[in-house]
Amino acid sequence: MKQYLLSVHYVEGQEPPAPEVMQEMYQAVSVFNADLQASGAWVFAGGLHMPDVSTVVRPRGGQVLVTDGPFAESKEQLGGVWVVKAEDLDAALELAKRAAIACQGPVEVRPFQDEPED
Repeated sequence: MKQYLLSVHYVEGQEPPAPEVMQEMYQAVSVFNADLQASGAWVFAGGLHMPDVSTVVRPRGGQVLVTDGPFAESKEQLGGVWVVKAEDLDAALELAKRAAIACQGPVEVRPFQDEPED
């Protein structure tokens, strides 16, 4: 089975959901996570803190520069991820549809690169 990254994006400046909506989202995501685990598709998942608490580490002229983040200057930032196992892209997209409904936001699907064979 291939592994896929299902990434959830946070849009800067967007009004946060009302507390009761946020609770619904947490519940829906918990149910989705339990279903992933029960089906064997679960590899890993986690939500991220806001982008303004990130730190960027980059090589620069033989040195390493550490700066406050976020790395990308964008209104859309990564908010959380699932790493799942799926037979193919179609199966991963079906999982992503359920994830998007659970978290009430866009979910990007990207396959991991295949490991090089020895």
